[in-house]
Amino acid sequence: MRVFVTGGTGVLGRHTIPLLVSLGYTVDAPGSGELDLLDPGAVGSAMGAADAVLHLATRIPPPEQRGDPESWAENDRLRAQATPILADSAGAGSVEVLLMPTVAFVYPPGPADEDTPIRDDLPAYLESALVAERAVAGFTGPGRRGVVLRLGLVYGPGTGSDRPDDVFGTTLEIGDAADAIVAGLDASAGLYNVGADGEPVSNERFRRTTGWAPTTP
Repeated sequence: MRVFVTGGTGVLGRHTIPLLVSLGYTVDAPGSGELDLLDPGAVGSAMGAADAVLHLATRIPPPEQRGDPESWAENDRLRAQATPILADSAGAGSVEVLLMPTVAFVYPPGPADEDTPIRDDLPAYLESALVAERAVAGFTGPGRRGVVLRLGLVYGPGTGSDRPDDVFGTTLEIGDAADAIVAGLDASAGLYNVGADGEPVSNERFRRTTGWAPTTP
């Protein structure tokens, strides 16, 4: 299987790509300076005859800038504008699965699963994640699967946080996140929460569907 990856040099990409290669996947991951994700023609050409697309590209601002809405502009473009372009290009080609990780911080406090309504006070910087999720869902059709993984707060090497922080209700070690992304390539179309066991946001649907399980408590 040939996998086209955006954001290959980001923290998720750096952990996921070696795992894909070790499992025998052929990976094509152009760098951010090599491909404009907002150029539909360039995206379609670069994607070529891929069998799967992993949209891992993000641009999360540093902690000291996250209170400034403008600092999220590039991340919003990668979610709300680039994702529909990728979905359209994938739908016009040979792609069988389009997978994108978003975040599980969209639920109100307390126990939640994939059927729990989105919180009423959703921060503006998360609105683009929901736009991206709808684009991935729209890719689903005969022979095509759109898969969204709502990840817990990722921690571990390269993330900027060495320890889990359950301030958002669910956490996920970076190695477990990479394992989940690879497992998601075989998942049925749909939306899945992915986080550690025993936290308020349930990971049961993803575990049941793929057999994935976190290795870090």
